[in-house]
Amino acid sequence: MKNPLKVAVIGVGHMGRNHARIYAELDGCELVAVVDKDIDRAREIAAQFGGQAFSRFTDVTTPVVAATVAVPTIYHAEVAIPLLDRGIAVLVEKPLAPDAVSARQLVDAAGKNGCLLQVGHSERFNPVVQAMLRMQVAPRFIETHRISPFTFRSADIGVVFDMMIHDIDIVLHLVRQRECTIDAVGVAVLGPYEDVANARIRSADQAVANLTASRLALKTERKIRVFCPTAYLSMDYQKKSGVAIKLADNLNLIRMAKERNFEDLSQMQALDFGSMLKVEPLAVDDVEPLRAEIGSFLESVRTGHGSGVSAEEGYAAVELAERITKAVRDQDWSRSLAAGTYTSRGQE
Repeated sequence: MKNPLKVAVIGVGHMGRNHARIYAELDGCELVAVVDKDIDRAREIAAQFGGQAFSRFTDVTTPVVAATVAVPTIYHAEVAIPLLDRGIAVLVEKPLAPDAVSARQLVDAAGKNGCLLQVGHSERFNPVVQAMLRMQVAPRFIETHRISPFTFRSADIGVVFDMMIHDIDIVLHLVRQRECTIDAVGVAVLGPYEDVANARIRSADQAVANLTASRLALKTERKIRVFCPTAYLSMDYQKKSGVAIKLADNLNLIRMAKERNFEDLSQMQALDFGSMLKVEPLAVDDVEPLRAEIGSFLESVRTGHGSGVSAEEGYAAVELAERITKAVRDQDWSRSLAAGTYTSRGQE
């Protein structure tokens, strides 16, 4: 492509390296700068994927029109706001910021400069999520499980901002309501931040989401189940597969019971319930979510249109994650146990 977009990656740890890889592979862009405070790491990544290595973005002389910011979360605003002030489009790895105040500063900086800011919630681009969105579901209950061994990569934040934030974004995108009530618990095991958490979220229209995240598991699992009036969807993010389970057309259990002269439904136990259902595999594309996300970001840079996660959506996820984290910390089991004040509900 003529006149490829000149892009940079700032922070080339695990995620930043993958951003650099994909920019190098995609048509229509040129990776011109790889920035990391560890200059040896920057040189290593630049040698693999192209571009010049720098320890500071201020040393970059080639005009850059778009950049990925993949530094630790606590530095997102510090790194991204100067880019936005220079009119550079920014894709910030999730979460947008470590707290709602910093997230709002980023949103405001993008607005002030009329500059594109998107957030790297790559699960939004998972093909099973895209397949679900094509069905235009109206969820009444959502259940998510996201567990993995500890990776040692995000020790500066808890599991809510590290892992559950993906599911928070998906829930907000499906339910499309920010007003909600929260009940949450969690436990910090390896350090000062929660490593296991569960949150129950009830939206203003009474849709309920139950989210579980753990980075203390012995295996990796990322699943979501969505219950709607017309279907039940079960999806595996990791395997990129899923099914939609629907009632057979015109199924009416009451009518069936009457036709068989049954007095109540319990007399229908001999029937095969599975035969009353339609189990349909979801039509899932074989797409790398991060590649789709970066492709959408570049399309937005070129045209002003795209399906990326907006700055406001990123802010909404951070705001809800912060509320969940506060609820987890307010439910401090360790202090209650140490004080001898904890009682189970059955003993109150």
